[in-house]
Amino acid sequence: MSAEGGEGFAASLDAFHEQARSAAGLDDFGDPAYLEGLRVLLESLDEDENLSEMGAAIFRNEIVKILATRLRVERRLQEASAVAGNDVRRPIIVTGLVRTGSTALHYLMGQDPGLQKLEYWLSAEPQPRPPRAEWEEHPDFQASKAELEFLYRVTPSLMAVHEMHPDWPEECRHILAQSFTDDRFECSATLPRYFQWYRETPHPETYTRHRKVIELIGSTDPQRRWLLKYPVHLRQLPALFDVYPDACIVQTHRDPRTVIASYASFLSKIRAVHEKSVDLEAIAREQMESWAHAAEAGMAARQQRGSEAFFDLHFPDFMADPIGSVRRIYAHFDQELSPEGERKLQAWRAAHPQGKHGAHQYEKQEIGVDEGEILDRFAGYMEFFQLKA
Repeated sequence: MSAEGGEGFAASLDAFHEQARSAAGLDDFGDPAYLEGLRVLLESLDEDENLSEMGAAIFRNEIVKILATRLRVERRLQEASAVAGNDVRRPIIVTGLVRTGSTALHYLMGQDPGLQKLEYWLSAEPQPRPPRAEWEEHPDFQASKAELEFLYRVTPSLMAVHEMHPDWPEECRHILAQSFTDDRFECSATLPRYFQWYRETPHPETYTRHRKVIELIGSTDPQRRWLLKYPVHLRQLPALFDVYPDACIVQTHRDPRTVIASYASFLSKIRAVHEKSVDLEAIAREQMESWAHAAEAGMAARQQRGSEAFFDLHFPDFMADPIGSVRRIYAHFDQELSPEGERKLQAWRAAHPQGKHGAHQYEKQEIGVDEGEILDRFAGYMEFFQLKA
């Protein structure tokens, strides 16, 4: 699929950088390690014969946008070099397989004023966090708000699957994408070359930069403990622990049959925006392998490091007692839940019941992969964490 004017994506590498320089008015992209992932991505996009014209246009715009954001963040990191190495102590990081309740947990814990979180708009445009009263008028906040409103206007069914707002807690995906080491690309299109590279390659430079960005955002409130979340971190725990050696990991768990069916259904909606046709079974098989590999990587990291830094939360337990689950996490990782924090958690629960925007409708049998095959692929994971079929 050509990237621009008949020219392939890989051949447009310099053009993408030039467009980003023009958009940002800057020219320092920082550590060139990001180029490896970007080059693999561009080559993979050239190989995707199923990519639609609209999908190609979306990817073109996304690549330039990511590069332009990277330029602005590099400038901010240089300007705020004095905050480098500030004390991000014992961050609580939620990870685990996708569709395991981690987002609901993240949103709930994100209401606690005792923790600072990565808000959507600051993850999309990292900078020192301004006072809350200034957000609504901030152009970057307004840009994130407009972006999300457009997303849900174009694909309204996504609201039932994953609701986002500019001031709500957000995953680390935008930060990782600036290094072109993120699963958003394989989620959007069929990119086997990138899929294999991303899955099998360690990304230490990505996490070194991740910490710098977190330090930048939190530089206006350096003493408050961080709450972060992203399922993808499960793939890269050694790199994560290298830069956050005292990280406190909350790992969420759920029956992988539900995980794969739900996630394949979700990705089919994303792929439909970018590709000419959608093969639900192919997506399910790809993601079954992807997340089984992630589960195995997480188990290996835990066996090497020990279990002290982990708290396991199973989906049924969280659904039965969400706030009690938060209390148990806090007790395990020495975090106080103040009376104000508990009131805010209770208020959030009351205002955001499950299915508020409709249920995510899918049928397990529709994905074309037998449940027994999923159980076989995740057998080691289920035994390790004592999940019942």
